[in-house]
Amino acid sequence: MQKDKCKYYCYKKIRKKTNNTIKKMDKLELVIFDMDGVLTDIYSSWKYVHDYFNSSNEKSVEAYLKGQIDDMEFIRRDVDLWKENGKPLKKDKLVEILADVPLMNGAKKCISFLKEKGIKTAIVSAGLDVLAERVGKELGIDNICSNGIKVDNQGYLTNEGILNVKLMYKNEAIDNLAKSLKISLKRIAAVGNSCFDITMFEVCGVGIAFNPDDECTIKYAEYSIKKKDLSLILKILKKYY
Repeated sequence: MQKDKCKYYCYKKIRKKTNNTIKKMDKLELVIFDMDGVLTDIYSSWKYVHDYFNSSNEKSVEAYLKGQIDDMEFIRRDVDLWKENGKPLKKDKLVEILADVPLMNGAKKCISFLKEKGIKTAIVSAGLDVLAERVGKELGIDNICSNGIKVDNQGYLTNEGILNVKLMYKNEAIDNLAKSLKISLKRIAAVGNSCFDITMFEVCGVGIAFNPDDECTIKYAEYSIKKKDLSLILKILKKYY
């Protein structure tokens, strides 16, 4: 059953409004996927690591959503909770923890079909880059944009983030990607599962709420698929290629 109300404070109360494009999908050239809950069958790659260490970042989540801390401080606080024998976590260990994250049902079929049709694919996610890179490689995704953590010369994670995707402003990452690929936003489809993907829906030609977290996500998308089978989006996308 989908949740009717958001679990946390609504970030849209403090977020600057997106400069919306005219919602008119042109010929499809690129499909952008969120990662956590879309390409992978987990809620969040960050939470996945927290669960491993039995830690919680809920206070940081609330502070971030209320605009009390920014993305970099959010990352710093998260990483500060990940300790092994009282020491900072090594990147190799982070890779190991995330190695068992499963792909979403239908993901391989979906990406394979899009590649056959000559449609480019991308990940735009505020999730962890070590997982995004693995998922991208396994599925053959063309472009990957996600967040990471810097390491020191001994391979330990520092508390300094690598910020490529602002959670509240995924549209900015999409704008940059579209410009670099020279693809019109009207020729891009966005696939996401949470309210943080609404900004993707707002700027792309068409938005698909897949495995949606709440009714808010569904409201801002043109289409919604609640069954956890990513290949089901193909019946929507075929209208545009």
